[in-house]
Amino acid sequence: MSGEMTAAFHMADVRNKRITRRRAVAVGELLAGPVAYPLIVERRLPKGDAMVMAEIAGLQGAKMASALMPLCHPLALELVRVYCEPVPERLAIRVWCECASEARTGVEMEALAGINAALLTLYDLSKPVEPALEISGIRLLFKEGGKSGLWLHPQGMNDAERERFQPRAPKGLQGARCAVVTLSDRASRGEYADESGPRLAQGLRAQGGEVVSELVLADGIEPLATQLRSLATNGIRLCLCTGGTGLGPRDLAPEALQSLGGRRVDGLAQMLRSLSAQHTQMAWLSRAEVVQLGDMLIFALPGSPRAAAQCLDILAPVLGHALAMIDGGGHA
Repeated sequence: MSGEMTAAFHMADVRNKRITRRRAVAVGELLAGPVAYPLIVERRLPKGDAMVMAEIAGLQGAKMASALMPLCHPLALELVRVYCEPVPERLAIRVWCECASEARTGVEMEALAGINAALLTLYDLSKPVEPALEISGIRLLFKEGGKSGLWLHPQGMNDAERERFQPRAPKGLQGARCAVVTLSDRASRGEYADESGPRLAQGLRAQGGEVVSELVLADGIEPLATQLRSLATNGIRLCLCTGGTGLGPRDLAPEALQSLGGRRVDGLAQMLRSLSAQHTQMAWLSRAEVVQLGDMLIFALPGSPRAAAQCLDILAPVLGHALAMIDGGGHA
């Protein structure tokens, strides 16, 4: 035996993904026609109440997703809700399946499995009175959580669906003026090209921020502290510093932030370490620091491009709210 893996398929490795709150809603319809539709709605089918049984079957189907699809990760679902609603203008029964969990991967397949089980049950209970049935329009309505945040199907959803499920996107930075500062003796001397700063700037723009300053400074307390004071007086609302948070003798970014005399935001610093540890245990060696200086939030993040980008992903759901709180328009 060569020991080589030759399988044509493999389950996705999600071990290095972060556990986040996930939710997905799927939708579909049974087109029942003029014969079966009134019997379903009036709960007079010979096999019994089709909509109640469909909701029960949807619950079971969502929980069995990984048994039905070989590459689907088994998940501990924390919420499954199935709704059936008559649609008179199409003589249809519309069904929704909502699933939620805290996991490293999404729950969209569970929602879709629930929809299929519910619709097939409606079909099974209705076919004795009308064999000409049709299952239609099965799709993911939206999903939220994880790195991609909120995803909405291009076909959208109606007002009633928005009111019922209230999909939530991160607040975003809404044009806030931002700065990125890379701390590295070698990068400041031009010995290598900085990658962390540009990745952070790209991430801030993706969240709706306006990046007005990108700097590379040598390690040390005073150069960074002086620059941060200048940024604060020039209307910068959010500054991400990358590098200088380790245990080396020149890793002085936290000391620079502390020297400003601003308000320490220990909760956000602890959030960065705790959630980054889901990617690597080395996160506990980071001295990540967060300080509020006037109207500006300053973050001292790790120096590696990957770690810095992961930290920004962790912060994405809360940055907009944090700035709103500083302005007096938000709440914890």
